[in-house]
Amino acid sequence: MEDRLDSLYLRGMSQTQFDPSLRPTIRRLPAGAINRIAAGEVIERPAAVVKELVENALDAGATKVEVELDGGGQRLIAVTDDGCGMGVDALPVAVERHATSKLSASDAGDVDLLAIDTMGFRGEALPSIGSVARLKITSRTPGGEGWCLAVNGGAVADPCPAPFAGHGTRVEVKDLFYATPARLKFMKSERAETMACVDVVKRLAMARPDAAFSLQVEGRQRFSYRRESPGPEGHLNRLAAIMGRDFGDNAVSVTLERDGVTLSGFAGVPTFNRGLPDRQYLFVRGRPVRDKLMVGAVRGAYADFLARDRHPVLCLFLDMAPELVDVNVHPAKTEVRFRDAALVRGMIVSGLRAAIAEAGHRSSTTVSTQMMRAATSAPSPSYQPSAPLAELPSHGFAERQPFLTPVSSPSVRPAQSVQPEPTLPTAPEDYPLGAAMAQLHDTYIVSQTSDGLVIIDQHAAHERLVYEQMKSAGEGQQPLRQSLLVPEVVNLAEDEANLLLSKAAELEQFGLAIEDFGQGAVLVREVPALLGDFDIQSLVKDMACELAGLGQDTTLKDLMAETLGNHACRNSVRAGRRLSTDEMNALLRQMEATPHSGQCNHGRPTYVELKLKDVERLFGRR
Repeated sequence: MEDRLDSLYLRGMSQTQFDPSLRPTIRRLPAGAINRIAAGEVIERPAAVVKELVENALDAGATKVEVELDGGGQRLIAVTDDGCGMGVDALPVAVERHATSKLSASDAGDVDLLAIDTMGFRGEALPSIGSVARLKITSRTPGGEGWCLAVNGGAVADPCPAPFAGHGTRVEVKDLFYATPARLKFMKSERAETMACVDVVKRLAMARPDAAFSLQVEGRQRFSYRRESPGPEGHLNRLAAIMGRDFGDNAVSVTLERDGVTLSGFAGVPTFNRGLPDRQYLFVRGRPVRDKLMVGAVRGAYADFLARDRHPVLCLFLDMAPELVDVNVHPAKTEVRFRDAALVRGMIVSGLRAAIAEAGHRSSTTVSTQMMRAATSAPSPSYQPSAPLAELPSHGFAERQPFLTPVSSPSVRPAQSVQPEPTLPTAPEDYPLGAAMAQLHDTYIVSQTSDGLVIIDQHAAHERLVYEQMKSAGEGQQPLRQSLLVPEVVNLAEDEANLLLSKAAELEQFGLAIEDFGQGAVLVREVPALLGDFDIQSLVKDMACELAGLGQDTTLKDLMAETLGNHACRNSVRAGRRLSTDEMNALLRQMEATPHSGQCNHGRPTYVELKLKDVERLFGRR
């Protein structure tokens, strides 16, 4: 029975496979179908049309680009520029497939696709758009006449004269996908499509501060960015106009050049972060990209400063010779491939960390801004004394006094009032974080500067100091060690123990001395003195677990410093501990001398600074 079934199956297969009547005939597709197939690769939504048209405008030398949208881009997309324009002979060629002014062939007829200096180059955008929509191109060259060309669903009309002020090009796309109605079913809401178009224009405006951009949606102006002067200052002005003034106030410059590759841009200080990675803009040769390698490098650069659920805000630009990067990886040109990926990743990590280090203990200005908003938005209670001030009971203020602990200092001079007034041990302007004046709730240090005051979270600040000391241990500085009177035995899975023992030499650089104890156990003989009294079992098990999951975005040194630092922070100056004057001032001086002390290990601010004018504003003096 089985043999019969096998023969029938094979006979059926042979009939299907070799029946000449079922053999397909190879034939050429019509031009309209070819254009619609190309449109499916290049023009998948209105935002793709906007991207192609704006890139064409910039490649034409435009210094002003105006974009108009209606119906989420499905009813109308219009892009007007002041570029070089096109003549009557160039218009029909512009809507032919694989016709472009952006690639030149050699004498032998060869075209180097790896030497591309323009944003667009394939010559597929205009014919693809014209095959699925109603396309109208009006253009004029300097000193020439205006001409217009229409393409409706792939049908190309003859050029005709048309008025055009100045020189440049205006491209109108109406009824997008009317020739392929099935594509309309996959469109999102008008609002979502509009937001995608807005994002495209903003990204291109970030890369080209030398050009003015404006966008109108449903007849209303959405934004207008003026043309900025060349240089970092002008570029930051453009980024601040797009990403918000807070970014301009909290951004540090990123600059690095190595082996013909240049990294530039601006990155927010670690305390200026977000819960989503939606404000990370990356560009390669002026083209906005979404590259996993670059995103991973950014994550690795901020690993020391942010919790895993927080993300930095930044805008980075990579510039290199065309032959060092392949931009023709994806039809939409949003992906790239680097010849030396390790070099690019190392530059991003090094450049960002150098910029963050240069910021020092600087914290985000938004922290104090949020504090001011909270203070000014709180309702002010109306106070109407029920008795003359002289008759008020004294315990009303005395009970609240312990919450504010004045600093005792040898330099305090007695005054005639009941409460002595402390004086600073030195001029506050000598110290960026001022001189300690008081401690609130045994948790927050209040210091006075020459033009304001600073409130410091003592635990968060000390946590960063301990972590930075742990990091310095991996950079050649031998940490203080504490020998255990009775060595600790830690039982692990055999593979975890072997992995941990393979890194014993590196661990010893951080002050953690371990050795094999047999059958998946390790013996701990020495620990870093900074850790104090801590849970050794938990530390070793955490270290083994983290080593097993070590990813390419984290180096072994960083991982060890982070794990040891997290355990050390549990023995940092805790909230609720009362500090002396000398201890508070010592903590402030250490913060000033320690890089990245403006935020704790999780990206939270360690201090808030208020200028005197802000305090005066709270009391209505300004």
